[in-house]
Amino acid sequence: METVSHHGRETAYEHRDRGGGGRGILCIHGSGGSRDVWKSQARLADDRPVIALDLSGHGESGDIASEAGFSTLSAYADDVIAVARETDARVLVGNSLGGAVALHIALYREFDPEALVLVGTGARLAVLEDLLAWLAEDFERAIDFLHEPGHLFYDADDALVALSRGAMDECGRRVVERDFRSCHTFDVRDDLDGIAVPTLAVCGEHDRLTPPAYHEYLAEEIPDGEFETIPEAAHLAMLERPGAFNERVSAFLTDRDQ
Repeated sequence: METVSHHGRETAYEHRDRGGGGRGILCIHGSGGSRDVWKSQARLADDRPVIALDLSGHGESGDIASEAGFSTLSAYADDVIAVARETDARVLVGNSLGGAVALHIALYREFDPEALVLVGTGARLAVLEDLLAWLAEDFERAIDFLHEPGHLFYDADDALVALSRGAMDECGRRVVERDFRSCHTFDVRDDLDGIAVPTLAVCGEHDRLTPPAYHEYLAEEIPDGEFETIPEAAHLAMLERPGAFNERVSAFLTDRDQ
């Protein structure tokens, strides 16, 4: 683990590099997650550097005093940009909330990625009102709901479910609720034609949180967008079906000379 200092806080990340010549990719986790959800993408490090960070308040990174919504997304964008500049990563790979952060950066910040991979995300990320209520009042019920089949996972083994639940427990209710409420306010549907880089929108075929239609929409509205599905996977396709996910991402980046 390494850290970078910025905006008065420390952001933790892992940097794997086995000498491949491709452009470095920076992986951004989703709500209540950590860099550990990208553990299987370390296999891509034979071809290109792979970096995975903990957003503020997650994993080993320091927290922020920020209200849910744009200010939180902006702070998370600061985390990503700091790590990207420290490691020279030029491809942003974002899951769910992480995809929203990647889109925020590509649209609104003075940092120009060379490609985007958006997995389990959307141009709008409205959250079920029941889930928002459980996050405020019954955290265990919210975690149980998210780990029902078809939500975070389709048919994952117990170890992966334990990894995901453990990350949310470690973040705690306040941070996880902040994440989901920040997703709930996110909406860039009117701005997608401003994405000027090749973009892969990829999702698990059984994802009910951000279904395939969300990703088809991204691919249609982004000028240089592509759409792919991962069979037998849900929201965390990169963790549940890493071989298929890595193959899709590698092919996309190779085709685009990244």
